[in-house]
Amino acid sequence: MATDVLSEAVISCGLDYKIDEGGGAFYGPKIDLKLKDSLNREWQCSTIQFDFNLPARFEMSYIGSDGKKHTPQMVHRALFGSFERFTALLIEHYKGDFPLWLTPIQFGIVPIKDKHVEYCRKLAVKLKRSGCRVSVNSDNANMRKKIKAFVLEKIPYILIVGDREMEDDTFTVRSHKYGNLEKMNIQGIEDLLKDEIAMGIPQYIYD
Repeated sequence: MATDVLSEAVISCGLDYKIDEGGGAFYGPKIDLKLKDSLNREWQCSTIQFDFNLPARFEMSYIGSDGKKHTPQMVHRALFGSFERFTALLIEHYKGDFPLWLTPIQFGIVPIKDKHVEYCRKLAVKLKRSGCRVSVNSDNANMRKKIKAFVLEKIPYILIVGDREMEDDTFTVRSHKYGNLEKMNIQGIEDLLKDEIAMGIPQYIYD
């Protein structure tokens, strides 16, 4: 009966499905929703599952229309299945090169010399106030090594600051996807962030 109910639910949504004959589930029959990554591999994520076990073990009951006690049937719904598995799916799918709205660090800031570090930290504070996720590389290393570190982490945008940028209150922008861009100020980078996120969310969710 439970298998038939779940089948009818899937059919009513117009979804293709197949029954996993002989497949075992701890609580009872369930619907598995599987996602495919960029390599066309299937990952089990969301599940909707009948549970005939826990209501009886917890001695749950309700009074039916007949005035008698009945044991309810429980339905589990897991949107991600396992959050860790879903995160692993995203990493595998994007190969670590996340879209701007999803990436943990959106902007990596590189001070060319030690004297530029304080300016970069103030810049980071301004960007964080705008809702950006930022990291400043103040390591005792040359500019190329700092840039390389952010490139290896696949940070979407690297902001480089030297004497001229400090004077102009700007920064040089390097995009992981598009290469070197023109100099920008805070307003310019905020506009870039809004535009790319607006374009990126429908593209990555519905592709």
